[in-house]
Amino acid sequence: VQLQASGGGLVQPGGYLRLSCAGSGSMVTIDVMGWYRQGSGKRRELVASITRGGKIDYAGSLKGRFTISRDNAKNTVYLQMSSLNSEDTDVYYCYAKVWGSVWPDYWGQGTQVTVSS
Repeated sequence: VQLQASGGGLVQPGGYLRLSCAGSGSMVTIDVMGWYRQGSGKRRELVASITRGGKIDYAGSLKGRFTISRDNAKNTVYLQMSSLNSEDTDVYYCYAKVWGSVWPDYWGQGTQVTVSS
């Protein structure tokens, strides 16, 4: 399985971005896809996840501003981010878990999101 993330960039406070992560390879083995983020000197934290069947979880502090979605036919997961602020400046990593896994099995390369005026 390979994951290719895209969509990061520079955005002003209050703005929005949509990240995409396209999977390839043996995606039939994948149940959960989602996003983590990690800033310089910080721990990697879970942002959101979505199962193949559509069950969604968010980090509590981000719910309402971030929306995760998934297109199983395209093997792609999306993260719509709105009302962005400087604390959202991080590298965002998509991930995928095979059926039954507790921890991520595959990672995308990371995409930088910078919120600044």
